[in-house]
Amino acid sequence: MNIDSIQNGIVIDHITAGQAMKLYELLGLGELDCSVALIRNASSVKTGKKDIIKIDADIPVNLDVIGYVDPGATVNIIKDGKLVEKKTLALPQTLTNVIHCKNPRCITSVEQELPHVFRLTNPKEKIYRCIYCETKAEE
Repeated sequence: MNIDSIQNGIVIDHITAGQAMKLYELLGLGELDCSVALIRNASSVKTGKKDIIKIDADIPVNLDVIGYVDPGATVNIIKDGKLVEKKTLALPQTLTNVIHCKNPRCITSVEQELPHVFRLTNPKEKIYRCIYCETKAEE
């Protein structure tokens, strides 16, 4: 398989195999008016298999979303066909409007304009809790 290199854009690399589609949806990449390549189960020396997303446009991406889905992923910024910046990620301390509280009694269910904010409460288990009602986020 041959996927062309991009001249100006973003490559999200080292995504855990099977997680690229979730990132594609959470980042809203289907709404972009540019080429987006989603490569699943590519060979990886480190992990055996990985996913890759190539975006052929210089757009802002929410690094918190990427860190939440896969903190081991890297984000490569490409300009004029060359790698100019490589960002490593970690689990974000807070997530705003990425996931939504499932508790029907949470204030976010009643007050629709309130942002859905979750705080990382257990990094080892990757547990986020709603800041309003302490409900555990479900993936």
